[in-house]
Amino acid sequence: MTTTPTPQPAPQLPPSPAGAADAVAFMAELRRLRTWSGLSFRQLDRRAAAAGDTLPYSTASTMLGRDRLPRPELLVAFVKACGVEGDELRVWQTCHAEITAHQAGLSRPPASDAPAVAFPAALPPAARRPFRPVTVIAAAALVIASLAGAGLAGGLSDTSDTEVHVLVDSAGGALH
Repeated sequence: MTTTPTPQPAPQLPPSPAGAADAVAFMAELRRLRTWSGLSFRQLDRRAAAAGDTLPYSTASTMLGRDRLPRPELLVAFVKACGVEGDELRVWQTCHAEITAHQAGLSRPPASDAPAVAFPAALPPAARRPFRPVTVIAAAALVIASLAGAGLAGGLSDTSDTEVHVLVDSAGGALH
């Protein structure tokens, strides 16, 4: 009895970040890439080490749990460990670089239906960053905590060893 071979489905192509316009979309594609690879984080760690790259499983897991772009070397190690190399790897690197440049205001935004908003290249980097009130509040809290700590430690207290200098004018009145 002869058996007819069962047709195997064509191998599915790996996900591509080509359509990702921002870090959130890019990271979603990285998560899809890991799912496509079918590998656990520990398996990715071992594959990266075998290729001479560093990709601790905890770092890979943390990276995919965020919507922030990874460092370029981490991206390369991860994509290669997932089984993507050559031209497909370069697509990942190029897309990563374009999104990074766009976030820094250094290039045109990726193609989208939204109107383009560009920052002049002449502006210093600080002028291109969005205002973050949380940073200002955190800095103010740190200053207040420092002053309070100095006061508790006696640095700002009015103790008996503090000298007070008073200027007296010619009529005998105190000048402050």
